[in-house]
Amino acid sequence: MFDGFWDNVLRYFRYFITTLIGVALNTFAPLGRLLKNPVTLIALIGFFVGSIVFLSLTLRAMLGLSPV
Repeated sequence: MFDGFWDNVLRYFRYFITTLIGVALNTFAPLGRLLKNPVTLIALIGFFVGSIVFLSLTLRAMLGLSPV
């Protein structure tokens, strides 16, 4: 009844990983053109850094980890 159970589990895990890699490649591939221009590169880096800072400050305030 359970013949090949772990083989199937491993197969689904590999499918999940390859699907995640495919989604990431299709998501970030268009950004390659934007990264060739220095102005948009600086803007994208600023956007990502600002997003991370905003998220961390929001979570700290919501969770009460430190006074903000």
